[in-house]
Amino acid sequence: VKARSNFNETAFFYPHLLTDPDGSVVISFTIPEALTKWKMLGLAHTKDLKYGVISNELVTQKDLMVVPNAPRFLRENDKIVFTSKITNLTENEMKGAIELMLFDAATMNPVDDKFKNTKKQQTFTATKGQSGLVEWELEVPEGIDAITYKVVAKSGNFSDGEEMTLPVLRNRMLVTETMPLPIRALQTKEYKFEKLLKSKDSTTLRNHKLTLEFTSNPVWYAVQALPYIIEYPYECTEQMFSRYYANSIASYIVNSNPKIKKIFDLWQNLPNSNALLSNLEKNQELKSLMLQETPWVAEANNETERKKRIALLFDFNRMANEKGKIIKKLSEEQMPSGGWSWFKGMYESRYITTHLITGFAHLHAIKVLDVRKDTIVWNMIQKAIPYLDREIKKDYDDLLKYNIDLDKNNLGYYQIQYLYARSYFLDIDVNSSVKTAFDYYKKQSQKYWLDFNNYAKGMIALALFRYDEVKTAKDITASLKEHSLNSEEMGMYWKESYGYYWYQLPIETHALMIEVFSEITKDEKVIDDLKTWLIKSKQTQDWKTTKATADACFALLLQGDDWLKEDKLAEITMGGEKVDPYKHDVPTEAGTGYFKVSWNGTEIKPEMGNITVKNNNKVVAWGGVYWQYFEQLDKITAAETPLKLNKKLFVERDSSTGPIITPIEKESVKIGDKIKVRIELRVDRDMEYVHMKDMRSSSFEPLNVISQYKWQDGLGYYETTKDASTNFFFDYLRKGTYVFEYSLRVTHEGDFSNGITTIQSMYAPEFA
Repeated sequence: VKARSNFNETAFFYPHLLTDPDGSVVISFTIPEALTKWKMLGLAHTKDLKYGVISNELVTQKDLMVVPNAPRFLRENDKIVFTSKITNLTENEMKGAIELMLFDAATMNPVDDKFKNTKKQQTFTATKGQSGLVEWELEVPEGIDAITYKVVAKSGNFSDGEEMTLPVLRNRMLVTETMPLPIRALQTKEYKFEKLLKSKDSTTLRNHKLTLEFTSNPVWYAVQALPYIIEYPYECTEQMFSRYYANSIASYIVNSNPKIKKIFDLWQNLPNSNALLSNLEKNQELKSLMLQETPWVAEANNETERKKRIALLFDFNRMANEKGKIIKKLSEEQMPSGGWSWFKGMYESRYITTHLITGFAHLHAIKVLDVRKDTIVWNMIQKAIPYLDREIKKDYDDLLKYNIDLDKNNLGYYQIQYLYARSYFLDIDVNSSVKTAFDYYKKQSQKYWLDFNNYAKGMIALALFRYDEVKTAKDITASLKEHSLNSEEMGMYWKESYGYYWYQLPIETHALMIEVFSEITKDEKVIDDLKTWLIKSKQTQDWKTTKATADACFALLLQGDDWLKEDKLAEITMGGEKVDPYKHDVPTEAGTGYFKVSWNGTEIKPEMGNITVKNNNKVVAWGGVYWQYFEQLDKITAAETPLKLNKKLFVERDSSTGPIITPIEKESVKIGDKIKVRIELRVDRDMEYVHMKDMRSSSFEPLNVISQYKWQDGLGYYETTKDASTNFFFDYLRKGTYVFEYSLRVTHEGDFSNGITTIQSMYAPEFA
């Protein structure tokens, strides 16, 4: 019996077709051997683009058809009942024989004995127009990568067969267990890698690799972000100014610390240096998925490209020229009223104008630019401030015009932004016609500051402090401190629902908080704690905007202690032995002090799970330990890291009151049952570029096979179904708890291993 083996999804024919004398065309093609319904589509057109379309449906079938119900894959040590349907389309009853043959796909040697296929040949009966069912009980052995099955049936003159290859997945898999090693300044800390310490209890576990990586001074990652802000393509007023602002800060930082240029040169010129690679490209061997298999290839290339533009930072002539061009353009685009529009040709924008004035003031405050000595800049400021004064007067006049109760809270973010910007220019007097409005909104900010978010509170505190309203300013900082959260690892931060408006952005808000505490309380511990959160945010995220990057770099590099000068390596011991990167012949990265040391197979001892780290610098440091081993799926246990997973399976059954779900361990499951997978994820910090993979048993068939972007509980993610797993990709995963559900159908009887669920940050793979 010849078995069908061509299961291509498309039937193809050459489109060079000729008509006969009647104008008819015969289309001839070989159909693939799947027994199914096909849709034929044809399009014909003439040289002058007249066209015709034909559509038809075809069915490929035989009088006797064998339809095996094969799973998508097999897994070692599973037991499966392999079934095949025999369909009879003749007018008579059919009796015959059917046989299942199994071959090693690599050598085509028979492997029926290994699969315990003892009843290879069986008889069947199929009545007229009906189907019969045949079963074979199989046990999947270890050591075969793929099998080819061949099912053939014969009854009298009728016969059919099907031949196809199935992958056999390993029942043991390479597991990567991780443990982050966060440590604060000048601290000594002990860690216990419990899984590694208890690894001797398993008889089936086989060690593969143990990797330690550590960064002694992560603040250099902020420096690596600087080139991104040099070039930004958009020509709106805001982005032009952002480019100017960022260029000014970058050149000032680079000029103020000659060590930066020296370190940059080392990063660029060292062979095999990974310093300028995106975090998504680093450590491929420690990640759950190759970068090429993720949706983030473009982001990785983009970040790498940004870092590699470091040479542009040192082209000072180019920088000065670029800044000169932007200032000239901003001056030309300032309107007669003194305001700027978002794009040229639009009406003037109050937000954009205040944003520019504040930015210039910032640069003046940190001594990057003397605005009063730069004639063009000072002229622009002197025209813009009266425009903003007139706008605030207009706000106040509107309150009077519409009889608004002046005792109520009439303060908004524009008025707060105005007071903050205006407080930088105490030497420009408030016009007497504006004074009433100005004083009114200043009093409003003193009275109603509690009603606003942290960004607004920070602006109000700085404005009032500069206008000698010191008591309220200090009340605000005391309140901010009181409502802050403080953790040993993350430093000082706030629990706040951030959004997409300019006053709701997390990095910018945090950078402003550093300015608030630096200027008003001068509390060095608080400033260091705030800087700690900011640099920790760089561990699991990529600062995406020019403004966030510029503000964060300004806060980290120009406020509080100079963290860049810290250059001592952390002292690390594992299992009582000191880890010396030089002994392992491992280079230490300039600036960051980053190194990576690995041990293989038999070098790995359980006691290496006792780890001590001593941080000799005045700056937060971090690292991670990755332990990779082979273990049977059913013996892999849950890990405890900042990402926590809980997975449950339920059987879903219909009832008179609607669907009811019952935990799978309390129900016997049968073919056709609907299974609901529920995965609960907890994450204790914001992360970017996170991949979750949920494996499944070969007896389950997913109901959703279309890859798609989904949105639930304020979280957007991409879900894609593979043959042996369902994958979830999160561009941005906020701190919180999330529940994911999807449905499967039971397709086979047997005893199956379901596999495990893993999640990992691709940006910081120590979080897994």
